[in-house]
Amino acid sequence: MKVLVINCGSSSLKYQLIDMTDESVLCKGLCERIGIEGSKITHKANGGEWSQEVPFPTHTEAFMKVVEMMTTGEGAVVKDKSEISAIGHRVVQGAEFFTKSEIVTDAIIDKIEEIAPLAPVHNMAHVQGLRSAKAVFGEKVPNVVVFDTTFHQTMPAKAYMYGVPYEMYEKYSIRRYGAHGTSHRYVSMAAAEYLNSSDLKMVTCHLGNGSSISAVKAGKCMDTSMGLTPLAGVLMGTRCGDLDPSVVTYMEQKLGIHGQEMADYLNKKCGLLGVSGVSSDMRDVTNAADAGNERAKLATEMLAYQIKKYIGSYAAAMGGLDCVVFTGGIGENDYRMRASVCENMGFLGISVDPEKNCKRTGDIMDISGKGSRVKVLVICTNEELMIARDTKALVEAAK
Repeated sequence: MKVLVINCGSSSLKYQLIDMTDESVLCKGLCERIGIEGSKITHKANGGEWSQEVPFPTHTEAFMKVVEMMTTGEGAVVKDKSEISAIGHRVVQGAEFFTKSEIVTDAIIDKIEEIAPLAPVHNMAHVQGLRSAKAVFGEKVPNVVVFDTTFHQTMPAKAYMYGVPYEMYEKYSIRRYGAHGTSHRYVSMAAAEYLNSSDLKMVTCHLGNGSSISAVKAGKCMDTSMGLTPLAGVLMGTRCGDLDPSVVTYMEQKLGIHGQEMADYLNKKCGLLGVSGVSSDMRDVTNAADAGNERAKLATEMLAYQIKKYIGSYAAAMGGLDCVVFTGGIGENDYRMRASVCENMGFLGISVDPEKNCKRTGDIMDISGKGSRVKVLVICTNEELMIARDTKALVEAAK
C-alpha cells in the first residue's frame, strides 16, 4: 500500500508518499504561496530535487501538480495516481468531537469546518485540502484525518479545565486541547519500545518554532503545555507562551490594539523574536548570544528555564519520572539547550553525558549520564509516518 500524507496550511501543501511495505519515503515536497503571486513547488525523489514556479490559485491546482511531479519526469515514483491507495491528512484541531483518527466523510469535513474557530487558520486550510484531494483523486480513494488533539484526549478534567465559569466550557468548549499530539504519540511509543516497557512515566519535549511539553503515563497523555490554542506553554519562535491574562489587557491599552490584532501580536511578534530582537530561529538567537547580545542570551535562558519547570511539575503530577524525551527541530539538534534544561536536575534523577549529548548517532540517542535514574533520550519525530500508519490501519480495517 502506498499512502500519500498531506499537511495543508492556508497557503502551503506539504506532502510525502510512503510505501507501507517497508515504510520508506518514495518522495516528498512542498507547494508554497498557494493563492499568492510567486507560488512554486519543490519536489524531492530518487536522490534529486526539482523546483518550479507554478501558479496555484487554490489547493486543487497544487494537488494536480503534486500528481504530475510524482508520475512524470525524473522525479517520478509511480506510473499513475491510481497506485496511491489512500491519503492521510494532518488536522490540527479535533476538539472533543474526535477522539481517534477517522476515515473522511462529508459529515466529518463539515464538523472540522464547524470547529474551525478553535484553530481558524489551520482547520480551514485542512478543509480546503480535504476537498481538493477528493476533487483530484476521486471519491474511490479513501481519505483519513489524523488530529493533533486526539492524543491529548486522555487528559483528566482536572488537567484540561480552566478556572473560568463552567458554562464557558459547556457553551463554547473552552478548555485545554493541546497540539503536536501526533509527534508526542510517536516519540512516546518509540521511547517505550526502545526501553522495552509500556509502564513508563515520561515527559516528552517537542521543541521547535512551536514547542509543547507533555506528561505521558503508561502511553497516555496526562497533561500538556499548549492550551485552547497553540499559543500557551513555553516561549516559542514568535509566540509568547504562558502569560498573566492581565498582561494582555494592559498591552491592549498601551498599544491601542485589540481582538484579532492583539492575537496576531501575541502569535507573531513575541517569543524568541520579541525577547531577543534578533530572530525567531533558535540558531540565530544562540549565535547572537555567543556574540555578546544580552537579550538573546536572556531568551535562551528563559526557554531552558521554562522547559525545566514543566518537567519538574509533570514529574510531580505523575508521581515520578522514568524518562525525558527531546524531539523537534530544537530538541533533536540543539545539544546546548538539552544540557541547559537538564542542568542541576540531579535531585530528580536526571543527568546527561556531555559527550553523548554532543553527538548525532541516529534516530534514537540515549544521552543519559552515568548513574542517571531517569533515561534521557533524543528521538527524531516522524509525524508523517504516524499519519501513514493510522491511514493504513483504518483503510485495511474498513475493507
